[in-house]
Amino acid sequence: MFKYLKFTKLVCSFLAVLFTTICSSSAQLAAQSKAGSVGVFEGQTDVGKVVPAGKLSYSALTGTYAVSAAGWDLWAKEDGFHYVWKKLSGDLSLTADIDFPVKTGEHSPNRKAVLMIRRSLDADDAYVDVAQHGSGMTALQYRRAKGEKTESTGINIEPPKRIRLEKHGDVFTMFVSTHGEPLHQVGATTKLHFDEPFYVGLGVSGHNTKAAEKTVFSNVELKQLTAPAAPQKLVLYSTLQTIEVAEDLPRSWILLSRSGPRLMAPNWSRDGKDIVFTQGSGIDTIPAAGGTAQELNVGGLVSCSGSHGFSPDGKWFALSCATPDHADRRVYIIPAGGGTPRLLTENTGYFHSWSPDGKTILYTRGTKGGLTIYAISVDGGPEMELSIGTGVDDDPDYSPDGKYIYFNSDRWGGIQIARMRPDGSQVEQVTSDNFKNWTPHPSPDGKMIVFLSYDPSVTTHAANKDIALRILSLGDGKIRTLVHLVGGDGTMNVANWSPDSKNIAFVSYQMLPAEDNGSTQ
Repeated sequence: MFKYLKFTKLVCSFLAVLFTTICSSSAQLAAQSKAGSVGVFEGQTDVGKVVPAGKLSYSALTGTYAVSAAGWDLWAKEDGFHYVWKKLSGDLSLTADIDFPVKTGEHSPNRKAVLMIRRSLDADDAYVDVAQHGSGMTALQYRRAKGEKTESTGINIEPPKRIRLEKHGDVFTMFVSTHGEPLHQVGATTKLHFDEPFYVGLGVSGHNTKAAEKTVFSNVELKQLTAPAAPQKLVLYSTLQTIEVAEDLPRSWILLSRSGPRLMAPNWSRDGKDIVFTQGSGIDTIPAAGGTAQELNVGGLVSCSGSHGFSPDGKWFALSCATPDHADRRVYIIPAGGGTPRLLTENTGYFHSWSPDGKTILYTRGTKGGLTIYAISVDGGPEMELSIGTGVDDDPDYSPDGKYIYFNSDRWGGIQIARMRPDGSQVEQVTSDNFKNWTPHPSPDGKMIVFLSYDPSVTTHAANKDIALRILSLGDGKIRTLVHLVGGDGTMNVANWSPDSKNIAFVSYQMLPAEDNGSTQ
């Protein structure tokens, strides 16, 4: 009897422990499933006007975050979305798989699910996110300062299965995995400074002010990043992009991003179908709508620079290259589709612009301790010296009506944009601010000039610097910033407008770890 009672007591004790464990686990799961549970995050809130209110359903069993939200958008100068967040400092990465589970019925192609780092919960504050749109488009979006417009860099690929947003200091980079391959960068990056702590998390905007859209985030990883024990090997990535210049659409698209030979100096074909650019020492073309880059046949020329452009009728292509038996670069003309080169002048020169009538070519050459602008007939013959040659007069480009040549000059103590008549007379200063302004390119419609601007401390046309591309309106003289990036030499050395004056092409640069060597095109 005693042994029986002892056994019964042990069984009862075991059952009591088991019951307590089950009850405790059930209570924990119940707590995690209630509306206030946010998984690895700390809180959730509607940012801006979101009616009906957004909500989160978190499952500890599956590790999924199902977020439903209305909200007008994540765009322009003010946002409306539901945000699940945690306050953090330092370097970090946020990674997730994203799915819009409701695929039938009508849905806005602009509904968005985002991985976001945000300065505050104010609707108009600065942020960076990787956004997956209902249409399938993936983009890096950012607002540089409170109250400013959102900027966006999109990629022309199928919707990725997994996305990541990484912060290293002031650099934010998007990574994607489309077919289950390791996550890799695609050229979408920006530099912003966020005071610490800041908000990190998941966001959803239905792009609908009256009805909510649902998004499921799975395999979510929020990691604090620490500096590696040994310095990482960094490699240079070049990213070829186009950007819309309309004031309300600061949106860019990535055509090609890769490590290896440096990409430089894009310009548009006259029919708007292709973009030509320098890759290493060769010349490549890529469809302006996206596609595969192909090498242009330059007829045996070597060591080609970022100095090239199409004739006004689109039939010819001028470029500055060397030959195997002549190391100095000179100006040549080849058929637009590639072919046998014709030497324009025996002297060293870097092509910059065709005259609107197609009869004259502008180029520059180092002389007398400076850079001098020259003009020459497309048939060859004598050179005409257009600038004084004692300082920096560089990057000349004709206005579309042929009345002016725009260029950059240090005649006034710092590099500024200037213009002169086609014969070199009547030199006028065009810009006069604290930036160092280079490479002016008038738009085909004659209404705007795009140029790049360095910080005042940069005294040369240097590469891999923090710069801004700015637009000067010739109608009212106002200047606005189009986009900030890391670039300089190579970004837009030659005319880079689309024929309809709605877009420009440019190259930005990033230094990233060597193992992240994916590319997209």
